[in-house]
Amino acid sequence: MHIDHLKIFVTVVELKHFSKAAKVLNLSQPNVSLHIRNLESELDTTLFIRSPKQVKVTAAGEMFYIKARQILSLYEEAKQEIADQQHIVQGTIKIGASFTIGEYILPRILAEYAKEHPKVNVEVMVGNTEEVMEKTRTNELDISLVEGEIDQEVEAVSFMDDEMIIIASSHHPLALISVATPELLQNQVWILRESGSGTRAYSNQLIQHLELKMKRSFVFSSSQGIKEAVSAGLGIAMISRLTVRKELELGELKEIAIANQRFTRKLSIIKGKHDFISRAHDLFIEKILNMKKS
Repeated sequence: MHIDHLKIFVTVVELKHFSKAAKVLNLSQPNVSLHIRNLESELDTTLFIRSPKQVKVTAAGEMFYIKARQILSLYEEAKQEIADQQHIVQGTIKIGASFTIGEYILPRILAEYAKEHPKVNVEVMVGNTEEVMEKTRTNELDISLVEGEIDQEVEAVSFMDDEMIIIASSHHPLALISVATPELLQNQVWILRESGSGTRAYSNQLIQHLELKMKRSFVFSSSQGIKEAVSAGLGIAMISRLTVRKELELGELKEIAIANQRFTRKLSIIKGKHDFISRAHDLFIEKILNMKKS
């Protein structure tokens, strides 16, 4: 029995899908199926009931899944202990990040981390908060950095406060007002992120809280798209200050402050439900949490 067989089996069980498992493992779907058939032949049992619509784990498969997770955990733990004896931090970590964090925070952190731990391979997936959280739940990602509200199903630790601001083009009428009132935000054209985005969720909360009526709205799937749309005069938007620091300094965009209002959200670390967390994972999390002190 090969460790690769166990990894493939566990991934299929957790994703409940051969094709999705193949994508995550960077294998072809026929290759995944072949590994599972070989494993079933070796164990002389059926691990999955296959149908066109779903993959169901058999009773034998459920039992073997528990043992396979334990074997893989012990294997990774043994590898890490050997590496620790040699004072080497190695392995692979799969990191997810929402767009704001992935584009404006994570690159700098990874550059420092990679320099400190050259033997650690890092795979990064950037998506909206909803996508990243789902992939963390299914263990496709080891660690994820997300913004806004966190699903109670996952363990989360806050590592940073992120200030949200309203922006407009330097030529927008609101750009001439030093401090705006909620009334001045009525019947404006809003530029929004897509559903599932942490920024979109926060924008929706603000609009509901201030009971604002939108004249019209446009939806973009990236912060860069929002910045370009606002700069072109298409409308106003709520966005993380992190994403527009340069544009504000250059005067390309203007912040619309609201009297007696400051908007912040939490940026958090969430972890997949792995039986074994390597030293590489721990050191990456430690680096993120140390951002509070720097």
